[in-house]
Amino acid sequence: MRLLATLSGFAILLTLPVSAQVGNPAGMAPGTPQSAPGVPAPHEPNTQDRLFARIATIGGMAEVELGRMAEQKGGSDAIKDFGRRMVQDHGKANDQLAGLAKQADIPLPGELDPEHKAMRDQLQAMSGSNFDRAYLHGQIADHQKTVQLLEWEINFGQDAGIKRFASETLPTVLHHLQMAQDLMTQITGQALQGAAPGTTLASNEPAQRQGTPGGDGQRGSGTRNTR
Repeated sequence: MRLLATLSGFAILLTLPVSAQVGNPAGMAPGTPQSAPGVPAPHEPNTQDRLFARIATIGGMAEVELGRMAEQKGGSDAIKDFGRRMVQDHGKANDQLAGLAKQADIPLPGELDPEHKAMRDQLQAMSGSNFDRAYLHGQIADHQKTVQLLEWEINFGQDAGIKRFASETLPTVLHHLQMAQDLMTQITGQALQGAAPGTTLASNEPAQRQGTPGGDGQRGSGTRNTR
Protein backbone atom coordinates (compact mmCIF):
# COMPACT_ATOMS: atom_id res chain seq x y z
CA MET A 1 0.00 0.00 0.00
CA ARG A 2 2.87 2.36 0.78
CA LEU A 3 4.32 1.82 -2.69
CA LEU A 4 0.97 2.51 -4.36
CA ALA A 5 0.69 5.69 -2.33
CA THR A 6 4.16 6.73 -3.46
CA LEU A 7 3.34 6.19 -7.13
CA SER A 8 0.04 8.02 -6.74
CA GLY A 9 1.90 10.83 -5.04
CA PHE A 10 4.18 11.24 -8.04
CA ALA A 11 1.17 11.32 -10.36
CA ILE A 12 -0.29 14.13 -8.26
CA LEU A 13 3.01 16.02 -8.21
CA LEU A 14 3.13 16.00 -12.02
CA THR A 15 -0.21 17.77 -12.17
CA LEU A 16 0.45 20.41 -9.51
CA PRO A 17 1.77 23.93 -10.17
CA VAL A 18 5.50 24.30 -9.73
CA SER A 19 5.07 26.36 -6.55
CA ALA A 20 3.12 23.53 -4.98
CA GLN A 21 5.72 20.98 -6.01
CA VAL A 22 8.78 22.73 -4.70
CA GLY A 23 7.71 24.73 -1.68
CA ASN A 24 10.64 27.16 -1.80
CA PRO A 25 12.29 28.94 -4.75
CA ALA A 26 15.75 27.44 -4.16
CA GLY A 27 14.42 23.90 -4.16
CA MET A 28 16.31 23.18 -0.92
CA ALA A 29 14.40 21.77 2.03
CA PRO A 30 14.34 24.00 5.11
CA GLY A 31 16.94 23.01 7.68
CA THR A 32 19.16 21.23 5.17
CA PRO A 33 22.84 21.15 6.26
CA GLN A 34 24.87 23.34 3.91
CA SER A 35 28.47 23.10 2.78
CA ALA A 36 28.28 26.75 1.68
CA PRO A 37 25.50 29.36 1.71
CA GLY A 38 22.73 28.03 -0.52
CA VAL A 39 24.62 24.80 -1.27
CA PRO A 40 23.31 21.62 0.38
CA ALA A 41 25.87 19.35 2.02
CA PRO A 42 26.76 16.16 0.10
CA HIS A 43 24.20 13.35 0.21
CA GLU A 44 21.42 15.53 1.66
CA PRO A 45 18.29 14.55 -0.30
CA ASN A 46 14.98 16.35 -0.31
CA THR A 47 11.52 14.85 -0.80
CA GLN A 48 11.89 14.96 -4.59
CA ASP A 49 15.17 13.01 -4.48
CA ARG A 50 13.64 10.29 -2.30
CA LEU A 51 10.55 9.93 -4.44
CA PHE A 52 12.61 9.93 -7.64
CA ALA A 53 14.98 7.25 -6.34
CA ARG A 54 12.13 4.93 -5.37
CA ILE A 55 10.14 5.30 -8.59
CA ALA A 56 13.23 5.16 -10.83
CA THR A 57 14.37 1.99 -9.06
CA ILE A 58 11.05 0.27 -9.76
CA GLY A 59 11.19 1.34 -13.40
CA GLY A 60 14.79 0.19 -13.74
CA MET A 61 14.04 -3.22 -12.25
CA ALA A 62 11.13 -3.60 -14.64
CA GLU A 63 13.29 -2.71 -17.64
CA VAL A 64 15.81 -5.40 -16.74
CA GLU A 65 13.23 -8.09 -16.00
CA LEU A 66 11.15 -7.41 -19.10
CA GLY A 67 14.29 -6.99 -21.19
CA ARG A 68 15.40 -10.49 -20.25
CA MET A 69 11.97 -11.76 -21.20
CA ALA A 70 12.28 -10.04 -24.59
CA GLU A 71 15.65 -11.70 -25.14
CA GLN A 72 13.98 -15.08 -24.70
CA LYS A 73 10.49 -14.55 -26.16
CA GLY A 74 11.00 -11.85 -28.79
CA GLY A 75 9.53 -12.75 -32.16
CA SER A 76 12.40 -11.12 -34.07
CA ASP A 77 16.11 -10.56 -33.65
CA ALA A 78 15.47 -6.83 -33.43
CA ILE A 79 13.27 -7.26 -30.35
CA LYS A 80 15.76 -9.65 -28.77
CA ASP A 81 18.57 -7.14 -29.37
CA PHE A 82 16.48 -4.31 -27.94
CA GLY A 83 15.70 -6.35 -24.83
CA ARG A 84 19.39 -7.12 -24.41
CA ARG A 85 20.18 -3.41 -24.67
CA MET A 86 17.61 -2.63 -21.95
CA VAL A 87 19.17 -5.20 -19.63
CA GLN A 88 22.65 -3.76 -20.15
CA ASP A 89 21.84 -0.06 -19.95
CA HIS A 90 19.26 -0.16 -17.18
CA GLY A 91 21.24 -2.72 -15.20
CA LYS A 92 24.18 -0.32 -15.15
CA ALA A 93 21.94 2.63 -14.25
CA ASN A 94 20.27 0.61 -11.48
CA ASP A 95 23.65 -0.08 -9.88
CA GLN A 96 24.61 3.60 -10.07
CA LEU A 97 21.36 4.77 -8.52
CA ALA A 98 21.54 2.15 -5.78
CA GLY A 99 24.98 3.42 -4.78
CA LEU A 100 23.81 7.03 -4.70
CA ALA A 101 20.71 6.12 -2.71
CA LYS A 102 22.85 4.27 -0.16
CA GLN A 103 25.07 7.33 0.29
CA ALA A 104 21.99 9.50 0.81
CA ASP A 105 20.37 6.94 3.15
CA ILE A 106 17.33 6.49 0.87
CA PRO A 107 15.66 3.06 1.25
CA LEU A 108 14.75 1.50 -2.09
CA PRO A 109 12.02 -1.03 -2.99
CA GLY A 110 13.10 -4.58 -3.65
CA GLU A 111 10.30 -5.69 -5.96
CA LEU A 112 8.12 -4.46 -8.79
CA ASP A 113 4.93 -2.51 -8.24
CA PRO A 114 1.56 -4.13 -9.08
CA GLU A 115 1.37 -2.36 -12.46
CA HIS A 116 4.65 -3.82 -13.70
CA LYS A 117 3.89 -7.21 -12.19
CA ALA A 118 0.66 -7.27 -14.21
CA MET A 119 2.57 -6.21 -17.33
CA ARG A 120 5.09 -9.00 -16.76
CA ASP A 121 2.33 -11.61 -16.33
CA GLN A 122 0.56 -10.47 -19.50
CA LEU A 123 3.76 -10.63 -21.54
CA GLN A 124 4.60 -14.04 -20.14
CA ALA A 125 1.42 -15.40 -21.71
CA MET A 126 2.25 -13.98 -25.16
CA SER A 127 4.57 -15.01 -27.96
CA GLY A 128 5.70 -14.00 -31.43
CA SER A 129 4.43 -10.78 -32.95
CA ASN A 130 1.80 -10.35 -30.24
CA PHE A 131 4.54 -10.29 -27.64
CA ASP A 132 6.61 -7.85 -29.69
CA ARG A 133 3.80 -5.34 -30.06
CA ALA A 134 2.75 -5.53 -26.41
CA TYR A 135 6.34 -5.27 -25.19
CA LEU A 136 7.08 -2.23 -27.34
CA HIS A 137 3.78 -0.62 -26.37
CA GLY A 138 4.83 -0.85 -22.73
CA GLN A 139 8.37 0.29 -23.48
CA ILE A 140 7.23 3.45 -25.23
CA ALA A 141 4.87 4.34 -22.39
CA ASP A 142 7.44 3.59 -19.67
CA HIS A 143 10.22 5.54 -21.38
CA GLN A 144 7.93 8.53 -21.85
CA LYS A 145 7.23 8.34 -18.13
CA THR A 146 10.92 8.06 -17.32
CA VAL A 147 11.76 11.12 -19.41
CA GLN A 148 9.31 13.14 -17.32
CA LEU A 149 10.63 11.65 -14.08
CA LEU A 150 14.25 12.48 -14.94
CA GLU A 151 13.36 16.03 -15.94
CA TRP A 152 11.48 16.46 -12.67
CA GLU A 153 14.50 15.35 -10.65
CA ILE A 154 16.88 17.55 -12.67
CA ASN A 155 14.71 20.58 -12.00
CA PHE A 156 13.60 20.00 -8.42
CA GLY A 157 16.00 17.56 -6.77
CA GLN A 158 18.52 18.61 -4.14
CA ASP A 159 21.17 15.87 -3.88
CA ALA A 160 23.92 16.81 -6.34
CA GLY A 161 24.85 13.21 -7.12
CA ILE A 162 21.29 12.11 -7.82
CA LYS A 163 20.60 15.19 -9.95
CA ARG A 164 23.78 14.50 -11.93
CA PHE A 165 22.68 10.89 -12.41
CA ALA A 166 19.33 12.07 -13.79
CA SER A 167 21.01 14.52 -16.16
CA GLU A 168 23.46 11.93 -17.48
CA THR A 169 20.76 9.25 -17.82
CA LEU A 170 18.24 11.38 -19.71
CA PRO A 171 19.96 11.20 -23.16
CA THR A 172 20.14 7.40 -22.89
CA VAL A 173 16.46 7.12 -22.05
CA LEU A 174 15.54 9.43 -24.93
CA HIS A 175 17.56 7.19 -27.24
CA HIS A 176 15.76 4.13 -25.90
CA LEU A 177 12.45 5.84 -26.59
CA GLN A 178 13.49 6.57 -30.17
CA MET A 179 14.57 2.94 -30.64
CA ALA A 180 11.25 1.61 -29.32
CA GLN A 181 9.27 4.00 -31.51
CA ASP A 182 11.27 3.01 -34.59
CA LEU A 183 10.76 -0.69 -33.87
CA MET A 184 7.03 -0.17 -33.43
CA THR A 185 6.90 1.64 -36.77
CA GLN A 186 8.74 -1.26 -38.42
CA ILE A 187 6.33 -3.79 -36.95
CA THR A 188 3.10 -1.92 -37.70
CA GLY A 189 4.20 -0.21 -40.90
CA GLN A 190 2.77 3.06 -39.58
CA ALA A 191 4.51 6.07 -38.07
CA LEU A 192 3.46 6.77 -34.50
CA GLN A 193 1.19 9.78 -34.12
CA GLY A 194 2.87 12.53 -32.12
CA ALA A 195 6.06 10.54 -31.60
CA ALA A 196 8.78 12.88 -30.45
CA PRO A 197 11.95 11.33 -29.02
CA GLY A 198 13.19 14.72 -27.82
CA THR A 199 10.20 15.32 -25.58
CA THR A 200 11.12 16.87 -22.24
CA LEU A 201 9.53 19.15 -19.70
CA ALA A 202 10.32 22.84 -19.55
CA SER A 203 12.11 23.74 -16.32
CA ASN A 204 9.29 25.88 -14.98
CA GLU A 205 6.17 24.18 -16.31
CA PRO A 206 4.10 21.37 -14.79
CA ALA A 207 3.74 18.10 -16.69
CA GLN A 208 0.53 17.54 -18.62
CA ARG A 209 -0.74 13.97 -18.35
CA GLN A 210 -2.50 13.04 -21.58
CA GLY A 211 -3.79 9.54 -20.91
CA THR A 212 -1.21 7.54 -22.86
CA PRO A 213 -0.62 3.92 -21.75
CA GLY A 214 0.98 3.92 -18.35
CA GLY A 215 -0.49 7.35 -17.58
CA ASP A 216 2.20 9.46 -19.19
CA GLY A 217 1.96 11.85 -22.11
CA GLN A 218 4.47 13.59 -24.28
CA ARG A 219 4.69 17.31 -24.60
CA GLY A 220 6.92 19.75 -26.40
CA SER A 221 9.16 18.97 -29.33
CA GLY A 222 12.64 20.16 -28.50
CA THR A 223 15.52 18.18 -27.08
CA ARG A 224 17.12 19.75 -24.07
CA ASN A 225 20.88 19.58 -23.59
CA THR A 226 21.43 18.31 -20.04
CA ARG A 227 25.13 17.69 -20.14
